[in-house]
Amino acid sequence: MATFLDFERPIAELEAKIAELRAGAAGKVDIGAEAAKLEAKVDKLLRTTYANLTPWQKTQVARHPGRPHFKDIVGGLIDDFTPLAGDRGFAEDSAIIGGMGRFRGHSVVVIGHEKGSDTTSRIRHNFGMAKPEGYRKAIRLMQLADKFGLPVVTLVDTPGAFPGVQAEERGQAEAIARSTEACLMLEVPLIACVVGEGGSGGAVALATGNRVLMMEHAVYSVISPEGCASILWRTADKAADAAEALKLTAVDLANLGVIDSIVPEPVGGAHRDPAAAIANLGTAIERQLAELADLPGAALKADRRDKFLAIGRL
Repeated sequence: MATFLDFERPIAELEAKIAELRAGAAGKVDIGAEAAKLEAKVDKLLRTTYANLTPWQKTQVARHPGRPHFKDIVGGLIDDFTPLAGDRGFAEDSAIIGGMGRFRGHSVVVIGHEKGSDTTSRIRHNFGMAKPEGYRKAIRLMQLADKFGLPVVTLVDTPGAFPGVQAEERGQAEAIARSTEACLMLEVPLIACVVGEGGSGGAVALATGNRVLMMEHAVYSVISPEGCASILWRTADKAADAAEALKLTAVDLANLGVIDSIVPEPVGGAHRDPAAAIANLGTAIERQLAELADLPGAALKADRRDKFLAIGRL
């Protein structure tokens, strides 16, 4: 069953009418013309709605349960993916998955957040909120990629790093900082892709790349709108205002120079056509990897360093 967001209610009503019309006809009456009219209305409404989304509505789209997650993207783009588990220090963290595979004929290391797709898997993956061992696993895999000269692709989709007491006891902030440092020190290309939510340092730890791509309806910010509203106004009811102020949309961040490229999504968001969204992302990754393929390691490090030092410079 399709999941509709609050602002999609008129679209849901039209699609329900189409389904009712088809069920009522059951092959007895030709309803092709009438159904086509309603489908044209749905398409027009979708295009109008998604061309004018507010930052808060974009946040809702970025969190849509039907949006493609790490496993979906890897399944659509990476051949022979072999996951590698554990940080070799404490434990395996299922919120971050990483491993080796083949991307359009080239060997790569892929690392990213996995939120899960149902209640059981969301609990298993901790809703994409990694603990220190997750970031230390990412560091291990980045170092492995560096050793064997393999490009790294990261898929960022997290509300933020796990804020629990046990994570703090095991050095959450240090692990995030070390992961960010590992990104900066790589002598192989690193393409970071914000595919859903890019939340705070938990996202930056995997997103400090030579190129940062962002899907059209993804969001990327220092804090969630609800968290920001709770701090500034002492109520999460102001989340929409906070989202506006945070400048968390792909267009905002491209204008600010925080990201390098916006990956278009199908009309109505990636959740309406995951296969097309994943294909668009693959094309964008392939283009960026081709641009960086011939750069030596020192140049890749300098490029990454210069990119992030330039953010915010007037």
